[in-house]
Amino acid sequence: MTELPGALTARRRYATVCALLWLPSGLGLASMVLLLSERGMSLAAIAGLFAAQSLTVAALELPTGGLSDVLGRRPVLAVAGVLNVGAAVLVGLGTTAWLLTAGLVFMGVGRALSSGTTEAWYVDTVQACSGPDAELRTGLARGGSATSAALAAGMLLGGALPWLLSLGPDLGARLSEATHGVVLPLSVPLLLGAAVRVVFVGYVLAVLREPPRTPVTPCSVLRGVPGTVLGGLRLGARDALVRRILLTAAAVGGALATIELLVPGRTVELTGAPGSGAMAYAVLSCAGFVCNGVGSHLAPFTARVAGCGERAVLICLGTGAVGLVLLAVTATSVQPLATALAVAGFCLLYLGVGAASPNQNALLHRRVTAAGRATALSVQSLALQLTGALTGLVVGAMRPGPLPWLVSGAVLLTGSLLWLRRVGARSAPDQTVASRSHAGTS
Repeated sequence: MTELPGALTARRRYATVCALLWLPSGLGLASMVLLLSERGMSLAAIAGLFAAQSLTVAALELPTGGLSDVLGRRPVLAVAGVLNVGAAVLVGLGTTAWLLTAGLVFMGVGRALSSGTTEAWYVDTVQACSGPDAELRTGLARGGSATSAALAAGMLLGGALPWLLSLGPDLGARLSEATHGVVLPLSVPLLLGAAVRVVFVGYVLAVLREPPRTPVTPCSVLRGVPGTVLGGLRLGARDALVRRILLTAAAVGGALATIELLVPGRTVELTGAPGSGAMAYAVLSCAGFVCNGVGSHLAPFTARVAGCGERAVLICLGTGAVGLVLLAVTATSVQPLATALAVAGFCLLYLGVGAASPNQNALLHRRVTAAGRATALSVQSLALQLTGALTGLVVGAMRPGPLPWLVSGAVLLTGSLLWLRRVGARSAPDQTVASRSHAGTS
């Protein structure tokens, strides 16, 4: 159907918010581990800090999704942005363990608050402008592309800034000396990310207008959030399509965890040194984000070619499983052809996952109402994160070689085969969940 101008504007604003939200993450991703090492943290301590962040996200994923559904998208996103500003400053300037821990925990809270909230705003706005049958897949694809592009650009810029500061006159050493060691060259990407977060908060407050929402009080929020969370969990248990989407998210989480755990060591084997291996991994990760963005951009095309969104998810996840198989068959070889096939497999995985996500999320939004949308997305994110953590433990205990890749590929292939049984008719949003969610906020 023809989209109203309001829906087109929402699409542009959604892509802009996605880019502003994830660009600082890319900036920090390239330098954070090295910065923490420069601050005197051991690898075990750094792993503990990241675990604290992950546990914070996992613990708050569902409550913050419920808060977004009850309180509204814009205020929750603004609070997330403010917390992320503080987190980036604490990590960038912190010189003690407790300051760095506080920064990582704040970062986890901000991540939980923003998880699914931006996408929920976009779907709410488009359906308010164009009706409940509005086309969502294209806008979701544009947001995914913007996210991937921001992560890729952030990683390259975050890796380049400390290097540039070391060229010519050693600006990095002068900067560190002038600030008595508080600001290091590796701090600059995180501080730049904090500035981008400030722009993000201003943009959210200025342009993210929401459809009218029932006024809430502190008591109604406290009553409404648990009810909304329970409604989202019941929907996942009762609705076959939503359950399939959650299982698919779990399979994708396992695949991505395997990539993140095994590929850095693989690049060190290929290059022969940790430093060059880290640089190769940064470039490869950037290529992965680009492929993920291209996949997101192609999601509407894949749905048209496949004939429906369900079949598109099947094909795209199957493509990702083929990528993992290529990584498995080249796991013990350093020959140029094997390396090229491994890079192709890496890119295929990200391409397939990127193309699958908008298609399955478009199906998800047909099954939920605005009253439980962010919660449903949080449940999906939680499934991905928890399975990723479990997969990391299992894969880490296996001997290096093809087996970990094959296990991960089998899991992703199983996730794709769940879509062989095509959902015939798209049902209306779950009225029971909606009514319970509204009851919780009244």
